[in-house]
Amino acid sequence: MERPLRGKIALVAGATRGAGRAIAVELGAAGATVYGTGRTTREARSDYDRPESIEDTAELVTAAGGEGVAVRVDHQVPEEVRDLVARIERERGRLDLLVNDMGGEHLMDWHKPVWEHSLDLGLRRLRTGIEAHLITSHFALALLSRTPGGLVVELTDGTTEYNRRYRADCGAFFDVTKIAASRLAFAQSEELRPHGGTALAITPGWLRSEMMLDHFGVTEQNWREATEPHFSISESPHFVGRGVAALAADPEVSRWAGRTVSSFELAEHYGFTDLDGSRPDSWRYIAEVVEAGAPEDTTGYR
Repeated sequence: MERPLRGKIALVAGATRGAGRAIAVELGAAGATVYGTGRTTREARSDYDRPESIEDTAELVTAAGGEGVAVRVDHQVPEEVRDLVARIERERGRLDLLVNDMGGEHLMDWHKPVWEHSLDLGLRRLRTGIEAHLITSHFALALLSRTPGGLVVELTDGTTEYNRRYRADCGAFFDVTKIAASRLAFAQSEELRPHGGTALAITPGWLRSEMMLDHFGVTEQNWREATEPHFSISESPHFVGRGVAALAADPEVSRWAGRTVSSFELAEHYGFTDLDGSRPDSWRYIAEVVEAGAPEDTTGYR
């Protein structure tokens, strides 16, 4: 099997579950060495209180064909991130790819204006989705920028076009955080360009994360049985994972510099599919079907 990322060193910050885990695994399948970080280990859980652990992720990366390295890190603590990057430099001497995927799925306070929204949850969302990303980039890019061809991926939610509207159901804290991730990708692309590096933001569609599947009482094997309207457009975390792997293997990845792209857009360009062989176009479906009040019908959208 071809392993185009063999010899490449990646750091997936926030690799315990969801998109971060799948990105780490798909990078491993392409041959990369992946340092996967998170706060949940087999010995102790984070405030997510979920069973997935970074050790599990590392084993999945190795089983896929790469080398997985689990490191317990709180990316809101600068000293822990500094020590992580120092370890990567000491053990590998380089860093080729950084994926910032610290988000905070558990920090939602739905359908509330800013004055009614939980201030604690909102500020934690900002710290996880903006501050932790900046702390990680501060230390990691000092190493990544030394090798031409370095790539930084910021995970966000919503395409540039879609996010021109206000995400009222999610609230101001979420809205600001996700817009900031796209702007951070743009800023980093400008700063990395003189060093031969590239940064961009990627948004998955309606993601079938472990938490989402549990919420609807289904698994990745029977997710189509969920009774939630329009869940038929959802995509597995591996869809965006394959997108990141394709970007990392692209010698002309700079074509995407500074942009916010969807997993669907990357699939159309690079020719990959989701696990079921389809290419779900979630954001167009949400705009044209869900928000138009039309009945569920994914014909032409996956």
